[in-house]
Amino acid sequence: MFKKALSSPHIHCPDFSTRGLMFQVILALLPAAAAYAWLFGWGVVINMLLAIFVALGSEAVMLSLRGRPLQPSIGDGSAILTAMLLAFALPPLAPWWLTTIGVAFAIVVAKQLYGGLGFNPFNPAMIGYVVLLVSFPRELTLWSLPASLSTQTLDLSATLSYVFSGTLPPGLTIDALTSATPLDVMKTQLRLGHATGEIMAAHPVFGLVGGKGWIWVNLLLLAGGVWLIYRRVISWHIPAALLGSLFTVSLLFYALDPQHAPSPLFHLFSGAAILGAFFIATDPVTAATSNIGRIWYGAGIGLLIFVIRSWGGFPDGVAFSVLLMNMAAPTIDHYTRPRVFGHGGKDG
Repeated sequence: MFKKALSSPHIHCPDFSTRGLMFQVILALLPAAAAYAWLFGWGVVINMLLAIFVALGSEAVMLSLRGRPLQPSIGDGSAILTAMLLAFALPPLAPWWLTTIGVAFAIVVAKQLYGGLGFNPFNPAMIGYVVLLVSFPRELTLWSLPASLSTQTLDLSATLSYVFSGTLPPGLTIDALTSATPLDVMKTQLRLGHATGEIMAAHPVFGLVGGKGWIWVNLLLLAGGVWLIYRRVISWHIPAALLGSLFTVSLLFYALDPQHAPSPLFHLFSGAAILGAFFIATDPVTAATSNIGRIWYGAGIGLLIFVIRSWGGFPDGVAFSVLLMNMAAPTIDHYTRPRVFGHGGKDG
């Protein structure tokens, strides 16, 4: 009797399993998360831990309701990564219910109701964020001041008290701890007719090229993204196309009118562009799949980010841009499919 041959492939590489890939992305995100917490306070850590708890709980409940085993889905890291990305996008002092609603919606509606990992057409973290942004715009404008600008800080106990009960130490108000983001300040002041140089000089939230504190977080995100490319967890096409298109179009407008158009470096380092380029837009489930398709996909996101930031109703446009291009990804794939090996052109 001959034993039935096992199906290929016969080489196993744990680093490139779903679990291995997810946890490498999480690892690349950790240095920026640590800097984020150091510069903006304990709220970042609380948000992330709460988001992870809610994500894993929501995943477990939905898998049970669908009659599916908890493993490997619970342990593959996808829910944890979704939770961390959404928490990263929320204000550090976001109330507990805001984080809970966003993460639960991301896992239950945007992921599990479509069939789970691999079947969701939209990035779950960005779906959750957009739901919160549209439903609770005020809460998403209360961003913590960086430590270098804040005269009042909250320790771990006070931060926990505010996040879970909304109470602050006597004599301290939320206005003393928060402000608008650099993108929000820039957009508001430009609409009031002020010049970019005047705006950056008049508001202490701005640094040399972007928001104070944010530059370090974005530099660490950039380093983590480059490491992911080096590890071949992601390809360079989407990040390069996204950041390249955003830089190019912002450079064009900056060259035409530098007094009323922020510099390209401001666009790259003042919002979520780098986070979106390396950690969100590269989601293999919802992005384009061919190399040329990834370039068109990333370039479209970069262009939409600039359009929304410049003329839209929101200060940043990463989440909306990613979701709009998620819808376009199947069409991009259709027109950029590589030729099947062994087939020629029309007559092949």
